[in-house]
Amino acid sequence: MSIKLSSGHAMPLVGFGLWKVDNATCADTVYNAIKAGYRLFDGACDYGNEKEAGQGMRRAIDEGLVQRKDLFLTTKLWNTFHAPEHVGPACRRQLEEYGLGYIDLYLMHFPVALKYVDPSTKYPPSWSTDLADVPIQATWQAMEGLVKDGIVRSIGISNFQGSLILDLLRYAKIQPAVLQVEHHPYLTQPALMDLCKLKGIAVTAYSSFGPSSFVELGWAKALTNTVLFEHKTVTGIASAHKKTPAQVLLRWATQRGIAVIPKSNNKERLVQNLQCTDFNLDTKEIEEISKLNFGLRFNDPADYMKPPISIFA
Repeated sequence: MSIKLSSGHAMPLVGFGLWKVDNATCADTVYNAIKAGYRLFDGACDYGNEKEAGQGMRRAIDEGLVQRKDLFLTTKLWNTFHAPEHVGPACRRQLEEYGLGYIDLYLMHFPVALKYVDPSTKYPPSWSTDLADVPIQATWQAMEGLVKDGIVRSIGISNFQGSLILDLLRYAKIQPAVLQVEHHPYLTQPALMDLCKLKGIAVTAYSSFGPSSFVELGWAKALTNTVLFEHKTVTGIASAHKKTPAQVLLRWATQRGIAVIPKSNNKERLVQNLQCTDFNLDTKEIEEISKLNFGLRFNDPADYMKPPISIFA
C-alpha cells in the first residue's frame, strides 16, 4: 500500500525507521528488512548511520533483490545546515553516503536553525543551543532548488506545528509533500492531522509505539506511563483480531492514511510490523484507541535549550 504525494510520487504506507540502529549492524539490518519486504527507509544525518544504511541498500540492489526504483529513501536536513549555502552541500554529502543516485524525500528535520558546524570538524553535528539567524523561508527555498537540480524528488518538513505550516504555504513554490511528526495514541494531534489533510500534505508518524521508544533512554515520562503494548484497550483489540498490540497500533495509524516507520531487530516482529495493513479495525475500535490521547509529547522542538535533542527522531 502507498500514499500518492502532492509531488506526484508514491510513498509506501509502511516503512522502516533507522533511528537508533547501530552502525555495526545497520547494513545487515537494512538488507534483511529489504528481504522481508520493506521498501521505505527513513533516515537522517543526525542518526549517524547513513553510510551503513546505503551499504545495505546497495547490496540488495547488486544482488538483484530490488531495483533502485523499488526503494523509497527518506532522509533529513540537519539544523546546522539551514543556511541556503549549506543546504546543497549537506544534501549532496548525504546522497554520496547512500550512493543511490537520488533522494526520494528530503525533510527539514526541525524548524530550528542552529549555528553552522563544518563537517570536517564534526559529522554528524549534535544538537546545540547556538541558534542561527536563518528564517525557514530561506531554508525551504534552498530545498526547492534541490528538486529543480534533480537530486531530490520530493521535499517536506518534520516536527512542524500548524502555524508554521500555514506560514510556509504562503511562500512555498513547491508544497511540502510530507509532514513527519510524533504521533501515537497518547499524542494524537487531531487539529494538525486535519490541517494536513485539508492542505494535501501526507503525514508520517514516528514513535508510533509511544513510551516504548524512550524507555531505553531512561526518560521519566516513558517509565511512569503505561506502555501502549500493555494498555488494556490495545491488548483487548489485539486479542479480538488475533494480532499483536504493535500491529494494532500501526493499523490505527495506517487505516487513517498515516504512514508509519517502525523498526525492530527481531525478524518475526519485523515481518509482523509490515503486515499491519492486512486487517481492519472498526470505527469504534479506532475511536477507543484515539481516546487514550492526553497530550504526552516526548519530542518538543520548542524546548531547544534542553539537550540531548539529538537523540530525537
